[in-house]
Amino acid sequence: MTTSGTTPRILLLSGYDAASHRRWREQLSAMFPRYEWQFLALPPRFFRWRIRGNPLSWLNEPLLQESWDLIIATSMVDLATLRGLHPRLANTPCLLYMHENQFAFPVSSGQNASADPQMVNLYSALSADCVVFNSGWNRDSFLAGADSFLKKLPDAVPEGLIETLRDKSRVIPVPIEDRLFADRRPLMNRACPHLLWNHRWEYDKGPDRLLKFLQVLDQRSMPFRLSVVGERFRSYPKAFDRIREQFGPCIEHCGFFENREDYDQLLRQADIVISTALHDFQGL
Repeated sequence: MTTSGTTPRILLLSGYDAASHRRWREQLSAMFPRYEWQFLALPPRFFRWRIRGNPLSWLNEPLLQESWDLIIATSMVDLATLRGLHPRLANTPCLLYMHENQFAFPVSSGQNASADPQMVNLYSALSADCVVFNSGWNRDSFLAGADSFLKKLPDAVPEGLIETLRDKSRVIPVPIEDRLFADRRPLMNRACPHLLWNHRWEYDKGPDRLLKFLQVLDQRSMPFRLSVVGERFRSYPKAFDRIREQFGPCIEHCGFFENREDYDQLLRQADIVISTALHDFQGL
């Protein structure tokens, strides 16, 4: 039964709308065009503020005062607080989609230690009617991390929380369009391969490891061409500047592709895709 008796209405909340999160929600809505979709999305910056402050940022949002048949929230959304601040949402079915989980997310040396991100994930998962993960590893590391976290709390921790979370957890991998597997070049340029590194320009994607890897190739006189592409923010690791300084003549592309077709073309042209990431919950 829908709220209006006609087209089901879905509100999707993206608390940290990075490129991969945006691509995921746009593809999801395109796959189910018979539903009426609305989105609330916050820019991918100020991580600690985003994960803890999104209920405040959306406090006066008119869409949260409307009736919905389903709420889909990403793992950066403080779903428990949102449902508490907006009574209309208390009885609306809510699905939490875990792009990543903070129990298995590597902590930057520049960040202050805090349990807030883990608590947001935990409370949101408990508040949701269903929790969907993009991989079995994501689910398992979340449950194991939450279990370890709860065991460290001093007292008054209810029993059966992990079993409750496990029972309502599902795994649905992120789909990749069939067209991206078409028109592949059959041969690789082994004499001078085109290396592609395509990640967010942040510490957890291992840019220092990428720099060291390229330096080793250079020391061994192994020729290569290089593309370093991905979403870049106002503050980014200095390793990327060093890569451009040391390997400028080898670089074919550097930065973010605004045009999706241009990026898809690069994927088809590259010989080897490399990852130096400390983790990759949703590497597409």
